[in-house]
Amino acid sequence: MSDIEITNARENNLRNVSLKIPKRQITVFTGVSGSGKSSIVFDTIATESQRLLNETFSSFARNRMPKYGRPDADAVENLSAAVVIGQRRIGGNSRSTVGTITDVHPLLRLLYSREGRPYAGYSNAFSFNDPAGMCPGCQGLGRRMTLDLDRAVDRTKSLNEGALLLPGAGVGTWLWKMYTTSGLFDNDRKLADYTEREWETLLHGQGPGVSLKTRGGAVQQRYEGLVTRFDRLYVNRDGESESGREAAQLAFVSSAVCPVCRGARLNRAALDSRIEGRNIAELCAMEIGDLVEVVATITGPVAETLTAAIMERLRHLVSIGLGYLSLDRETSTLSGGESQRIKIVRHLGGGLTDMTYIFDEPTIGLHPRDVVRMNGLLRKLRDKGNTVIVVEHDRDVIEIADHVVDVGPYAGTRGGEIVYEGGVAGLRESGTLTGRHMRDVRPPKETFREPTGALTVTGANARNLKDVTVSFPTGVLAVVTGVAGSGKSTLVNEVFLRAHPGAVVVDQSAVGTSVRSTPATYTGLMDEVRGLFARAAGVSPSLFSFNSEGACPNCQGLGVVHVDLAFMEGVTSRCGVCRGRRFKEEVLRHTLRGRSVLDVLEMTAAQAADFFTEPKPRRVLRALNEVGLGYLRLGQPLSSLSGGECQRIKLASELRKTGSVYVMDEPTTGLHMADVEHLLTVMDGLVDAGNSVIVIEHNLDVVKNADWVIDLGPEGGDRGGTVVFEGTPGDLLKATGSLTAEHLRRSAA
Repeated sequence: MSDIEITNARENNLRNVSLKIPKRQITVFTGVSGSGKSSIVFDTIATESQRLLNETFSSFARNRMPKYGRPDADAVENLSAAVVIGQRRIGGNSRSTVGTITDVHPLLRLLYSREGRPYAGYSNAFSFNDPAGMCPGCQGLGRRMTLDLDRAVDRTKSLNEGALLLPGAGVGTWLWKMYTTSGLFDNDRKLADYTEREWETLLHGQGPGVSLKTRGGAVQQRYEGLVTRFDRLYVNRDGESESGREAAQLAFVSSAVCPVCRGARLNRAALDSRIEGRNIAELCAMEIGDLVEVVATITGPVAETLTAAIMERLRHLVSIGLGYLSLDRETSTLSGGESQRIKIVRHLGGGLTDMTYIFDEPTIGLHPRDVVRMNGLLRKLRDKGNTVIVVEHDRDVIEIADHVVDVGPYAGTRGGEIVYEGGVAGLRESGTLTGRHMRDVRPPKETFREPTGALTVTGANARNLKDVTVSFPTGVLAVVTGVAGSGKSTLVNEVFLRAHPGAVVVDQSAVGTSVRSTPATYTGLMDEVRGLFARAAGVSPSLFSFNSEGACPNCQGLGVVHVDLAFMEGVTSRCGVCRGRRFKEEVLRHTLRGRSVLDVLEMTAAQAADFFTEPKPRRVLRALNEVGLGYLRLGQPLSSLSGGECQRIKLASELRKTGSVYVMDEPTTGLHMADVEHLLTVMDGLVDAGNSVIVIEHNLDVVKNADWVIDLGPEGGDRGGTVVFEGTPGDLLKATGSLTAEHLRRSAA
């Protein structure tokens, strides 16, 4: 059995990396953020595997598939088909649910078609996405979209005054003429003065053809009421992706639970068919943890085969901490971490072997209890005969690795090398940053800051919170923890922030990652840089922007040129005019203290901090260095940064704001253990400067460094939503009834 072999990989910051990865084992790639892990795993291994797989298809098919360029390496050999399970949200429209995406719902439909009484039909008769099963009142969506008349028309105006507010219905438009030339209305009378019959005709009427005059002559148009037409175009159609329809719905549609099916999505025949007193919609509305117990009670020779398959998938969902979800939960509402774990369950149910499964930090959003369960699933994938490659920082995941590849020694230009390959025991003794942190476990701190006051939330009942009253101490570092689904985000991001909207929030919302977005542009530093160069040269600041006046005309400031080769894969090459520098030649003749704007963008944040003497640029650069991003080049595209780097760029931009309360949502996401140490220093600095810091976090090193801990639980979903502990980390070590306390004791031992 051959290893996966990489020879002289040079993607991004990699320095001619060559290594072998054993097949049918769990290999964990670790190292500080920006060291080059993702460049090896995703930009080299995954990209080449998917590129080679795509080449087996015809050129016609390849033109309609994602494009993968050849990675910058001498050779990548002995690959098998790769499945990448990343952090991207599943998304999907309102017809996609946890049940449909995990294939549990099709199994339940089959079960009800065999065992449900009275008999309602075949499997599709229980599908809300099939005409045979969907509710006729809402077409299987569970809610009715209705035109909001208060937004659609202005009753204080006449038709001639512009009473119609819908898109394309303004005065003089084709649609407006259909109503004004119909002869059915007094076009100068205000809508508020219409008779009941006129009002009904305007909204729902269907009349004779209307003759509309055009340059080419008269055109016959069938009259159609405002609501009737809107429903036909925007509501009663399959699919929800068209941007025009989305805009119309957002602006003019109100949504309410369907009165026919009461949100169950199915028609009466499907809802009347029951197994042991429950219909399929009632099962799908249950929390998965409860559903397991209900399905286990369904017996019979026909049912047992189906229930066994259903139980296997449900137990997988419970085992990775998703027991608080329900099968009818729409996939568009899932977080990135929840989406990733859902994908794992889908692949565990598959029958393929000798695949390569690639995971991008699968512990994101997981409590230490759930990390243990996740490890079990990774082992199952391996034991089925697959190669499992994981990019991860979590100690517990590294511990289960058959093989470890540590990338470093540091980040950016100081990284891109393999500093260790081998077993976990050897990693601890290797002397690398990862090895030292694996060996040296942080103890809980013993002295705690005294609160200066408290911000209290009283009687919170949002989502699964159960009349929660809790005080967030000010002037300290407070950490809110608990298993996934316990109510942490609801308590802090919804209830607390609603009561205290002035807090500075550093959450997990996306950072702009276009090829034109850089650390300099995102943090606002580039505005200052352009201003300094403009004043020195006596020209417009826009001249020093590769997104504006200063852009190379050949590549429009991208630095590269893309050539479309129709049915063959397109080619992207460095711009021959600016030689990849993005700017016009005349821009680079202007200098500031002997450096051009290109020279500045090529500087790292640490180098730029020494170059700039002006207060505003130094303040931005100081923040970048404080969060450990001193190695980043100012002009590096954000699209090339790792998830951890993007998170810290956002933190750096927020640090420049003034605010007494900082709220951070899992700021250790994507961070190496050494980077977590750096982040803790930043948090302590904020508190010592007189701010209050509230952090939602699972990382036990952050919990150990807290002055105050609020632990929610005891479980997720309906079994959560209560405060199980409030106090210092020292008191948490002695607490009972807390899953966080159990894992904190193990970590401190």
